[in-house]
Amino acid sequence: MTIDKISEILGDEAQSLLSFKSAAVSKEYLHLPSPDFIDYNFALSNRNAQTLRSLAQLYNFGRLAHTGYLSILPVDQGIEHSAGASFASNPIYFDPENIVRLAIEGGCNGVATTFGGMALMSRKYAHKIPFIVKINHNELLTYPNKYDQIMFGSVRDAWNLGAVAVGATIYFGSSNADRQIIEASKAFEEAHSLGMATILWCYLRNDAFKVGGKDYHVAADLTGQANHIGVTIQADIIKQKLPENNGGYKALNMGSSNYGKLDERMYSKLTSDHPVDLCRYQVLNCYNGRIGLINSGGASAGVSDMREAIRTAVINKRAGGMGLISGRKAFQRPFEEGVMLLQAIQDVYLCKDIDIA
Repeated sequence: MTIDKISEILGDEAQSLLSFKSAAVSKEYLHLPSPDFIDYNFALSNRNAQTLRSLAQLYNFGRLAHTGYLSILPVDQGIEHSAGASFASNPIYFDPENIVRLAIEGGCNGVATTFGGMALMSRKYAHKIPFIVKINHNELLTYPNKYDQIMFGSVRDAWNLGAVAVGATIYFGSSNADRQIIEASKAFEEAHSLGMATILWCYLRNDAFKVGGKDYHVAADLTGQANHIGVTIQADIIKQKLPENNGGYKALNMGSSNYGKLDERMYSKLTSDHPVDLCRYQVLNCYNGRIGLINSGGASAGVSDMREAIRTAVINKRAGGMGLISGRKAFQRPFEEGVMLLQAIQDVYLCKDIDIA
């Protein structure tokens, strides 16, 4: 896909997103994706040789191989959002083999899905595409629905399935966050000892984060802090929602409430209201990019999916991020259209005309 086509898809936002130059945090402060990213950021770390090899398998597969960028297909929504609701639009994805096939034909670096799906596909596909096993989930069958990430299997089992990485979610801000942080930390320590990489879904979850009709679950300041906790427990890659606003700490400190810590320079010097700067604040909280930030693709909205996916990829790349992990926009449509959407995302990262802001 050419820069002209990308501009056409972005429409009225093309100029703002593609020409923006950040006056907040300079790109010179960042550790940017590159072919030698693993050597530069992990070779002298505590990650053992097997973990470095697993990271290399992930970074050096698919259409983005040897670029430092990542395109991952995640399909855990059958648990997280219920299988019927997730796959009704395209029932072929009840079959986990089609999930793996979509990742391969879509040119992805890897595929992330559940223990059950990986277990069935392990001997046929573990040597054909990097496997990422999602080890915890929030299930929606308990009545009333609750929101708590619980372990669905062991790190050792993920290793036995041939996975190069494990993924876990923490609901930061929730009443269960402390337990989830401890569980994910222990799981990541074991994964590294076995030679697997680690990916953390750093999500916020608390009804109090909705203030005055505004949803601060996607605030740059709060998601940035979630990222910072995530890299502290030694995630090798951080998955985060693209920020849509800022000022979560301010909103939660209105009136008599007292929450967290903030410094006005977080808003006046480290970022701005531009989407690229908001995302760069997330990158900044990933040790200035030493730990890669991949943003999630979000829900499928139908005809606007291509534009939204391209927009997210452009923002992530120009902010200094490492790629996209996009699921529903790809699998909730006909197979060939899903392949096209995944490859369009990758084209943004392959396009040399899209630089770092």
